Amino acid sequence: MKIARYILSRFAKAIVVLLGIVVLNFCLIHAAPGDPAAVMAGEAGAADEIFLQQLREKFGLDQPFHVQLWNYVSGVLQLDLGYSYRQDAPVLDLILDRLPATLLLTGSAFFISIGLGILAGAMAAVRVGSWADTAITTLALLFYATPLFWVALMGILLFSVQLGWLPAFGMETVGGGYTGFARWLDIAHHLILPALTLGLFFTAIYTRMARASMLETSGEDFVKTARAKGLTEGKITRRHVMRNAMLPVVTLAGLQAGQIVGGAVLTETVFAWPGIGRLMFDALLQRDYNLLLGVFLISSAMVLLFNLITDLIYLIVDPRIELAK
Repeated sequence: MKIARYILSRFAKAIVVLLGIVVLNFCLIHAAPGDPAAVMAGEAGAADEIFLQQLREKFGLDQPFHVQLWNYVSGVLQLDLGYSYRQDAPVLDLILDRLPATLLLTGSAFFISIGLGILAGAMAAVRVGSWADTAITTLALLFYATPLFWVALMGILLFSVQLGWLPAFGMETVGGGYTGFARWLDIAHHLILPALTLGLFFTAIYTRMARASMLETSGEDFVKTARAKGLTEGKITRRHVMRNAMLPVVTLAGLQAGQIVGGAVLTETVFAWPGIGRLMFDALLQRDYNLLLGVFLISSAMVLLFNLITDLIYLIVDPRIELAK
């Protein structure tokens, strides 16, 4: 019962924060330079003032700012994210069409990064001062300092162009016509390179965090007590050091789970992955304000959801944590 009240309390706070984000994003987007009506008129080949005014009236751009804000917030509360005047389709439909691809990419990258990061960090901590520790920390620093788009381009040149092992672009083979399990294998084949590219940056972060946390935990009194009782180093590492050292990693992973969506913008653009990151990039170039706001809203909601999930995982990992009243 106490856990249920905790979840409801956090959920209510997340709703308030999300409404604040909706208002802030709307204000920032409309403060940016550029006239969507002028962009649409230019694409239509007609830039006279009468046509511009018709476009503004059609999409409500001629109304006062506070009226536009009220209409937008009211629509969001009704799960209506508006209409994309560039794509000529409801914003929510466009996002829901692209969201599964982004969740597949970011979810795969997240589990790759957290798994490899904890494993590499643990290996470095157990062999601290050895050549393995030096190699792991050096590689982690290298991937952390390397720009994401450069890693993506080098991966395409090496594994797609030179070796021909992996496809360079897209989510599926064009014209392949695969169905069922063959289609899933084709998608998985296309997923390997972008997921690894996106996950390597975060793997470097988790590696350094896991290593530092394990080294710090190894010096605690309860670890010395376990060692004095005659427990093997393997049991001490698994039962005592690892479980307590993972708390900072879980916290960092929860905070950065939502940030992976931001990294997906570059990854999806380079690999032509049909997700909401690429959709947001296209909307930015086209001054498609409603679509931009919709993507921002969904991204913010994902960050808040990941933070809530992180808090719940914290309770499982460390039962000593008391629920806030």
